[in-house]
Amino acid sequence: MRTSLTLLAAAAVLSTAGIAQAADYAIDPTHTFATFEIGHFGASVNRARFEKKEGTISFDKAAKTGKVDISFDIASVSSGTAAFDKHLQSADILNAAKFPKARFVSDKVVFNGDKVSEVMGQLTLLDKTQPVTLKANQFNCYESPMLKREVCGGDFEATIDRTAFGVNYGVDWGFPKNVRLVLQVEAVKQ
Repeated sequence: MRTSLTLLAAAAVLSTAGIAQAADYAIDPTHTFATFEIGHFGASVNRARFEKKEGTISFDKAAKTGKVDISFDIASVSSGTAAFDKHLQSADILNAAKFPKARFVSDKVVFNGDKVSEVMGQLTLLDKTQPVTLKANQFNCYESPMLKREVCGGDFEATIDRTAFGVNYGVDWGFPKNVRLVLQVEAVKQ
């Protein structure tokens, strides 16, 4: 009986050892941005980013798992041109008054060796949720000499069909449906 209890206790310790590896990370807003790009009549590319964001990441390098929950304040969209920002915030496009947040949530992180290669999740925009896979252009974890803590982050991208979220402005005029999303993110281990 004692041996059985000892084996059960040892099994419990070993089974929770992998769980203890997971760590929570808070996004660093000075190194995290969501940028989008859309063609403008084949002549140029309109670009903008969201200035206000918040979120958390849970990451377990050993188990190669993770979770992401990041939201962006639609009213903080910034293109560098005030009039264009107002139009992006309007009901014509992103409708910031009615839908103030965009949110990406994931519990599926794909690894290539020790590096994150994709993050598969759900993007909610204008109260519509669609699957989105963010492909990593680069990913790394490092010990920050300034913060004295581990920081993990990367540069990710995806292309979405904006009409799947109800963003139809200009489609009849020839504006493309596809929008390139670029997400740079760094998160500090808590």
